[in-house]
Amino acid sequence: MRHEPRRTNSASFRSRNLTMVGALGMAAAAAVLLTGCGQSTGDATSAATSEAAKAVPQQQTASASASAQLTEDQRERKKVLDATKVTFDDAATAAVGEVAGSKLVDLDLEGVDDDDREDGQSPSPTGTGSPSGTASPSGTASAAGTASPSASGTSSPSASPGAEGPVWVAEVAEKDGTVHTVRVDAVDGKVVEARVDADQDAQDKKRTADRLAQATQTPQQAAKVATDKKKGTVTSVSLDDNDGKGVIWLVDVVGSDWKKTTFDVNAKDDTIVREETDKD
Repeated sequence: MRHEPRRTNSASFRSRNLTMVGALGMAAAAAVLLTGCGQSTGDATSAATSEAAKAVPQQQTASASASAQLTEDQRERKKVLDATKVTFDDAATAAVGEVAGSKLVDLDLEGVDDDDREDGQSPSPTGTGSPSGTASPSGTASAAGTASPSASGTSSPSASPGAEGPVWVAEVAEKDGTVHTVRVDAVDGKVVEARVDADQDAQDKKRTADRLAQATQTPQQAAKVATDKKKGTVTSVSLDDNDGKGVIWLVDVVGSDWKKTTFDVNAKDDTIVREETDKD
């Protein structure tokens, strides 16, 4: 009698071997797939990281390049305006308040597009002044409208020379046209000087009085018209003749690009007569 268990066991053994080989093959294939996916993911992440790294220096270079492209005038405007804390209308209020019954004729932020600075000195817009303010005025307006010199005739020792910071220079006129120059600290808003202009004659006073009589719109209204047209900071307001066609307010506005635009605003109806942007 023959027995077959050995043959059956051999067949079962071969079957088990084939099953194990198949399982190992599937595991190897899965490993290859996983490895391939990992490499693809890694490659994508690496590429994205590389591109992001490239973008950063490009942005920085563009920013630095934009700053370097400012003209000398634009850099000077930025320097002065960064140090200025008092707005033109607050400076105008301080100047007019210094001379009873006066009206504003002209107001300029010294150092911004200004070639005729007093004493040939350029301002020091980076200065902040002393904690108690700026140099005390060498003269203040008296009740009679004339300058009254201080006892020492010099600045207060609390402010060092050249450290007073930016200044608003205003011209205000009495009803008869007598003009006073008033300097207002552009950091703390205090009047640092007030004096009567000594070189005016009767004709000068009459011309100023006539212009003020014709100007039915205030400089503040003209400034609003200008800044409604161009967003920015008012650095100058001046009453002037419009080529024999009435009077206008000349308003300078410096925008965020540090370019200056001058608006000629009709002093009777607040319409813009002309506008011009300085490319420097």
